[in-house]
Amino acid sequence: MTGQSRRQELYSLLGDLPERSRQVSSRLLSREERQSYILEKLLLDLNGLEPVPAYFVRPKNAGGRLPVIVFNHSHGGNYHIGKEELLQGSSYMYKKPYADDLAERGYAVLCMDEWAFGERRGRTEGEIFKEMLWKGRVMWGMMVYDSIKAVDYLFTRDDVDTGRIGTLGMSMGSTKAWWLAALDERVKVCVDICCMTDYESLIEAGGLDRHGVYYYVPGLLKHFTTAQINELICPRPHLSLNGIYDRLTPAKGLDIIEAALKKAYAAQGAGDRFELKRYPVAHLETLEMRLEVMSFLDKWL
Repeated sequence: MTGQSRRQELYSLLGDLPERSRQVSSRLLSREERQSYILEKLLLDLNGLEPVPAYFVRPKNAGGRLPVIVFNHSHGGNYHIGKEELLQGSSYMYKKPYADDLAERGYAVLCMDEWAFGERRGRTEGEIFKEMLWKGRVMWGMMVYDSIKAVDYLFTRDDVDTGRIGTLGMSMGSTKAWWLAALDERVKVCVDICCMTDYESLIEAGGLDRHGVYYYVPGLLKHFTTAQINELICPRPHLSLNGIYDRLTPAKGLDIIEAALKKAYAAQGAGDRFELKRYPVAHLETLEMRLEVMSFLDKWL
């Protein structure tokens, strides 16, 4: 099967989704000047079911079309934080917020509240998952759909270089990054931090409850391994950073994924475009890891 047919197969597992071709729209709520960037507070219509609050960060004094990062916030049980992670960081990420770090390097950034997070709170993750299940939807599918439509939104802006779109995130945001990049070829660079989880190894390690219920896609393992999803990103640049003491990413699984992706990238003559790195930490982003992220983005985006 071709990469495109495999993408269609993966997308088909995500439940009853809104039309892929539906038009997106946006409303600018406010614009304010911060130290290193201009912050736009937006309300996006992505899915037709509920509005999606989002932030768009643009470097100050930047002109023309800019490379842009789709930043996927983490989970951590911090439902009240959501997209604020972009501006404020989190306890398990390096102390400098990504909004500042990216803007200072000339990147624009888009980050939205995921279902049940930030300004989309009101129902619990479990409530949303159960209602969607009854209605033939998959929570993870709706989350990924929102991200794909967020890329559509970027194409409506005249200040975005749509040929230079990257995505990154940590933890839940990490998983979102590699799913989005796998399904949407418009994403040119993928960086995932602390959640390259091989599903079968997670089962073997007894770690299923370490991930929230949002994460689970019915029937997925009948069709795809984690490595096979990530192979859909190849040959686009992909950096994966992981902690060797992180129980969310069993070491055996990292070995399996690394071997498969190195083989896939080498087969396409792109061996220098994939890196899986490990650090002596648990579920944590260090300064060393942050510098690696920035170096990779600067090189490939």
